[in-house]
Parts: sequence; structure tokens; C-alpha cells
Amino acid sequence: MALPAKASIAVEIACDSVAGAQTAAATGATRLELCQCLEQGGLTPSLGLLQSVKAAVRIPVFVMIRPRPGDFLYDDGEFDAMRRDVAHARAAGADGIVCGMLLPSGAIDRERFREVRAAAGPLPITCHRAFDLSVDALAAIDALVELGVQRILTSGQAANATAGIATLRACVQHAKGRLIVMAGAGIHDGNVRELVAASGVREVHLSATAWTGSAMSFRRPGVPMAATPPIDEYVQRSTDGALVARVVAALRNA
Repeated sequence: MALPAKASIAVEIACDSVAGAQTAAATGATRLELCQCLEQGGLTPSLGLLQSVKAAVRIPVFVMIRPRPGDFLYDDGEFDAMRRDVAHARAAGADGIVCGMLLPSGAIDRERFREVRAAAGPLPITCHRAFDLSVDALAAIDALVELGVQRILTSGQAANATAGIATLRACVQHAKGRLIVMAGAGIHDGNVRELVAASGVREVHLSATAWTGSAMSFRRPGVPMAATPPIDEYVQRSTDGALVARVVAALRNA
């Protein structure tokens, strides 16, 4: 399926390490979303990680602001930390902010987005997949445009972007260029061309996750580092550069 004859498609890679950032940048990523704990959907990274990544790559680095896993209804203490994290990330050289806040009703939390907008200053803001848990996708787009948010990351309010193609297309049509609709969740080189062509999105997002074994030669079994033991304490998430390169190539060759 042919893609529309427009500018090239942006490929954003979520990463959680300096090595992952370097791999993504070297294999064609347009932009990075920097997180920690990607296995939990991505949380706020440390300032040290942000500064190290900024020193290591030359592509834009957007910073996830999310204090915990779970839903996007935050208490006052959680949001106070988020607002401070936005200001710290801006001061540390972030190129953009990624966040999302909802009201109990599922509507966009306008007041808190205004506070984030003030803390972020001139930095562009992406509303992450909190958008996918909002009660009304098109109303959420209107609210975010009004609030000065430049981009949404969405699966089309479905389990993955392929299942959400119809809603992605409706979001692109409703946005009418007022903000960018970026498709994410379950994207790979085998589906990215069809998804872009069918939905009309001009940006895609993936983590390109791979799992690699630890370099530890000594291992002590039965001593987990988390309340819920992982399948294997000695396996680490990494960025699959070959997958990133295949996605970029698929889009370039369309």
C-alpha cells in the first residue's frame, strides 16, 4: 500500500538507557522518548540519565513525566512532583515533555495541563497514552489543542495501533493539523507501512524492546530485587537497533 506523497514519517523510539538512546539514534530514530521502567509503561527518568543521554546523542530527547505506574489520576503530592520534574527536565536540557493527566470522569485535566504548560515554558508537550484512557477521544483533542499541547501518542484507544486504525484515522481527520497524532503500541516493520497509509498519521512510536542476558558471571538465585519477583533477575531490557532500522527502512521505501 502506497503512502501519501508528503514529508517523511517521523519515528520516535522510547528508550531507558544511554546505550538504547545511542542505538536508536544510530539506526535512524527521529526523536527519543526518555523513560525509566519501560516494562511498566515508562516512568520519569533521573536527571543524570537525561544529561547523559543528551551528551550522547544529537537528536531531540523528550522526557516522560510519570511518577508511578497505573492510571493517570494523580493526588496533589504526585502532581507537585510532576510539576517540579518538568521544571528540572527543562533546566537539564530536555527538548520536550511527555505527560498526561485525567479527571475521575475520564476527561482531560485542563487545570493541571495548564500548570505543566507553564512549567515547560517553550518546550513542546506530548500527551501520552493517557489519551487512550480518556472518555471521548475527539473532545480530548479539542481540549489539548486549546491547552497548547502539540502532539498526542495514541493506539486509537485500542489494545494496539493496528486494532485502533479507525479511531486513529478519525483523530487525524478531527485534528486537522492543529496537533500531531502519533501512533504507538504494537508497531513493527511488518505493519508500519499499512498502518500509516490507512490512518494518515505522520509519526510513529515504538520501544523496539529486546531482552538480553546479564553479563554477571556470579549469580545468586532466590533473592529478588522487587516485591513481585521477575521471571529472571538476570535479564535486561534493551533497544533492538535492527528493528528500528527495519521500521525506518520500511517507511523510506514505501
